[in-house]
Amino acid sequence: MTQPFLPLTARSREESHRAATPLELFFDLCFVVAVAQAGAELVHAVAEGHTGEGILNYAMVFFAIWWAWMNFTWFASAYDNDDVLYRVVTLVQIAGVLVLAAGVSRAFQEHDFLVVYLGYLVMRLALAFQWLRAAHHATDPAERTMCRRYAGGVVAVQIGWLALVLAPEPARGWIFLVMALAEMAVPVYAEKDAPSTWHPHHIAERYGLFTIIVLGETVAAATVAVKSGVVENDALGELLPIAVGGLLLVFAAWWIYFVVPAHDRLTSSRQGFLWGYGHYVIFASAAAVGAGLEIAVEQAVGEAHLSTLAASAAVTIPAAVFLLSVWLLHARYFKIGIAQQLVLPVASLAILLCTFAGSWAVLAAGLVAAATVATGVTLTARNPATRARAV
Repeated sequence: MTQPFLPLTARSREESHRAATPLELFFDLCFVVAVAQAGAELVHAVAEGHTGEGILNYAMVFFAIWWAWMNFTWFASAYDNDDVLYRVVTLVQIAGVLVLAAGVSRAFQEHDFLVVYLGYLVMRLALAFQWLRAAHHATDPAERTMCRRYAGGVVAVQIGWLALVLAPEPARGWIFLVMALAEMAVPVYAEKDAPSTWHPHHIAERYGLFTIIVLGETVAAATVAVKSGVVENDALGELLPIAVGGLLLVFAAWWIYFVVPAHDRLTSSRQGFLWGYGHYVIFASAAAVGAGLEIAVEQAVGEAHLSTLAASAAVTIPAAVFLLSVWLLHARYFKIGIAQQLVLPVASLAILLCTFAGSWAVLAAGLVAAATVATGVTLTARNPATRARAV
């Protein structure tokens, strides 16, 4: 039975059988609502010809989603005690992301980030409370200082984000860049004297689960788009190559991400920061593949105001970025020999070249992704000493 109030103390990094909790899974599920909103608005912006503006808004909104999710995940890995107060504060954070999701349309269409900011504010203040609670129960002075630094940094940066709401529109891109760097500096500063006790296996599992959720959202978005195209435009012949290619891309993305034991890279806070921060690119590109597939469908049925080349690039570019970022973050550390090392970089380039394949671009990219997995399997079979199973 859940206890009302327990000390919020650091958990052991050596804890065995550490796994995601039902509350964490629920937390992820609610975050995907915001991811879906960001993807849908990106589709609308690109389809209407506002590509640059749409990508910038997507980058800003997705950062808020990803950073709030990541901060909760690493805190929970170190301090989750599952008492009533912890659960309630986590549910408050979930409410915050739903408010943020409600403001995504206004952020894209009216350049009004107030509702997004308010949702982010709810999440961040709840997190600051958790850090202060952990500081209150900490017995080690260095740990107490770390917790207070986190709480103070979260609040200070949240105040800074007000500039994104109040500043004139031309300055917002630069403000976002500065504040994003400030956000990422908080953990580095907070843990410079004493690291938090996050659990490597737990963190790797949590990131893997969120990757699955994002890829699932990609499949769902593409399915709805294809269904609408078939029902409303009777365009099965035009959409079938996109559907098959998109499915192959998603299947290959899942295979490539999970083929290596990511937790083996998480041996220090420095490596943890680089790995955790780098997943912004992985998550954002995976979600963008789904948006790209929707754009390709709309272009194929004549509902998007852009060329076949641009619609193809909306799929191939994020797909190539996903493969390359997975290779950079952890896959390359498990390769033996130049052949294995080159598989993903070469596949990324090949997928980019598929952009020029006209209406067959998405299918060609999917076939390249499938061939990438097959090549990795073959190379691994020839070199059983490698620690990676394939790709």
